[in-house]
Amino acid sequence: MGEQTLREKRLVKAPGRLQVVATPIGNLNDLSTRAHQALAEADLIAAEDTRHTLGMLHTMGISKPMVSLHAYNEGQRVPDLLARLGAGEVIALVSDAGTPLLSDPGYELVSAAANAGFEVRVIPGPSAITAALAIAGLPTTRFCFEGFLASRSRERRSQLARLAGETRTLVFFEAPHRIAETLADMVSEFGKGRRAVVARELTKTHETIYRGTLSELVELSATDANFQRGEITLVVSGAEEVASTVDLQMLKRTVELLAKELPPGRAASIAAQLTGASRSEAYSMLHKPAE
Repeated sequence: MGEQTLREKRLVKAPGRLQVVATPIGNLNDLSTRAHQALAEADLIAAEDTRHTLGMLHTMGISKPMVSLHAYNEGQRVPDLLARLGAGEVIALVSDAGTPLLSDPGYELVSAAANAGFEVRVIPGPSAITAALAIAGLPTTRFCFEGFLASRSRERRSQLARLAGETRTLVFFEAPHRIAETLADMVSEFGKGRRAVVARELTKTHETIYRGTLSELVELSATDANFQRGEITLVVSGAEEVASTVDLQMLKRTVELLAKELPPGRAASIAAQLTGASRSEAYSMLHKPAE
């Protein structure tokens, strides 16, 4: 009778809820009371790496059913998770660290749940993006987050060339084994004097903040044994706003002609030299729609 009553209650339970829960980026003491409660009360936890999350839950004295939800299986997981929401379950979505969806899985699930009419709530908390901005000492009125750059230098430099004229503060994530190469590429595309901050192992025991110009940080990356270790958030100051005196029509025509014979980056470099424009101005012309 008791089991039947429970089953009947389950059938009439209101549609479920998806909770997007931010978890610590290093120090477990940063888990909020509300996040702890959300994880403790969830029917299911969808985790980027169940092994990683299991360790965190064990530390907090929480035991819950879990399912993996990562970049390679999210599309396959969504239908089943929506069905569980439809059955009235409360699902907590977590990533390995920080806030889900910010360079982490979860977009497909959150989008599908919202479109299906389920309640989606956020339990805000730690994020390496805002943590790095808060201590960088660079302008934060306007900023943009670019996530991880391409792993190969050629593609990475193309991305950076498109960002060279960006006046907002730039925030990136970078792998420790690529940080030195990325900084060197930034010197090539942004110039050696641009100020930047490398925030390493934020909130962890070995948290280290390196400040300086891009060229100074390149030098540090070669001399500091710890520079290329741990999780890294990179903050770079935006470009200075300068009124252009370049003949834009001439620049556009020059770039278009050169691009027919040369790779985009090379065409932009030569066009910049011929017209007096910056390389980023020339490169941006390659992606401008026809007027």
